[in-house]
Amino acid sequence: MPVTRSLRLAPLSLCAACFCISSCQTITQRPTSNVEIDVPLAFASASSKQNQQIAFGWLKEFNDPQLSSLVHRSLANNPDLKVTAANFRRAKEDLIIARAARLPTLSGNSRGSLSRSDGETSDSYGLSVSTSWEPDLWGRLRDLEKASFADYQAAVADFRAAQLSLAANTAQAYCNLITAEQQLTLAEQTLTSFQKNFNIIERGYKAGTLRALDVNFGRNNVASAERSVRSRRLARNNAARTLQLLLGNYPDASINAATRLPNLKKNVRAGLPASLLERRPDLAAARARIFASAKSADASRKSLLPNLRLTGSSGTSSTQLRNLLDPATLVSSLTASLTQSFFTGGELSSRARRSLLSNPQAIDRYLSDALQAFREVESALDADQSLAEQESFLKKEVRQATLAEQQAERDLIEGLDTRAGSQILEVLEAQRRALNARSNLINLRNQRIQNRLDLYLALGGSFE
Repeated sequence: MPVTRSLRLAPLSLCAACFCISSCQTITQRPTSNVEIDVPLAFASASSKQNQQIAFGWLKEFNDPQLSSLVHRSLANNPDLKVTAANFRRAKEDLIIARAARLPTLSGNSRGSLSRSDGETSDSYGLSVSTSWEPDLWGRLRDLEKASFADYQAAVADFRAAQLSLAANTAQAYCNLITAEQQLTLAEQTLTSFQKNFNIIERGYKAGTLRALDVNFGRNNVASAERSVRSRRLARNNAARTLQLLLGNYPDASINAATRLPNLKKNVRAGLPASLLERRPDLAAARARIFASAKSADASRKSLLPNLRLTGSSGTSSTQLRNLLDPATLVSSLTASLTQSFFTGGELSSRARRSLLSNPQAIDRYLSDALQAFREVESALDADQSLAEQESFLKKEVRQATLAEQQAERDLIEGLDTRAGSQILEVLEAQRRALNARSNLINLRNQRIQNRLDLYLALGGSFE
């Protein structure tokens, strides 16, 4: 059988009509692929009295091997992070699909049949190969590939943001556990102190120097301290379970932490540039999505234009299997088709307009996220300085409250004050103030660390 080739092209007049119609339907609005934000050179709340270089690496600042180990464990085992990792791997596969759309496709088919009629058997065999390719005249497929690549970059940034958030949350949970254990230890020490003072009050009551009311006050303090111990133990166990969940472990509250909170540097150095926010993962993802929305909108606009597709096929059929590879039996064809939709009920135009609307939406979301990021950084920097100053005053408060408590207890034991009832009230008040001051100092130190971790999150990493 001779080889035959056919080429079918649309008439020139039809092509001209298609281009005319498509030009009338094309959405003329152009999307925006990049956004610039006017930012200050440095954050307003950074200290202006220090200009030394800031330490590199936020984990290194704490100098806590157990904290570093827990952060790495959470990054390796946390199930929520694995879900985010699967999302960016899926985005990578979408990118491969988008790239493949610009390449020719090749497929093959083979068949064989056996039929029997009137006692006679006949065989039939066939072999065919076909290919198809869209030349991408207007760059629509190229725009879709760029959009997929931007979506992949956004997914990678989302994964980095999830890693940073998980690391910071793990550090926060670790410090919360240390704080809860310190509060439990303080509650147990307070209970021991109250029981010791109650024994003194009881001896004074039996000796006739103290009143029954003083005994009631002492018992009230002991009962309150007992309740506080149990409450602090529950809070400690809940903090341990929170940390275990982040580590991907069963939350049985069996995990232990260090006995002391990590130390922080005195303050954040000056010259902290606002450009650090450019590497913040969620903002990087938002910028990538702006570009993706712009390219998707461009592709939607170009889908209104005529579409050119080249297809080719080659095949043969024979009653003899050995003849399938005989070139003389091949039949080949090459077809070029130019298609243009005339009426779709406004679907294509509506899809193009919808894609265009997603572009300013992505821009507004990015601007909102950027302003929120600036607020978070400024607030964290402001709080960092304020909390450091509060801690210095609270240390003085603890020192003075401790001295007052010790003096009141010595007076009670030595019986220097003859006004016994009034003396008991002074002891109880001194103990209450000392307890509150110590508890507040523990919480404030933890609050400073939590705020510093919030600053790392707001900056998208360390100060470098």
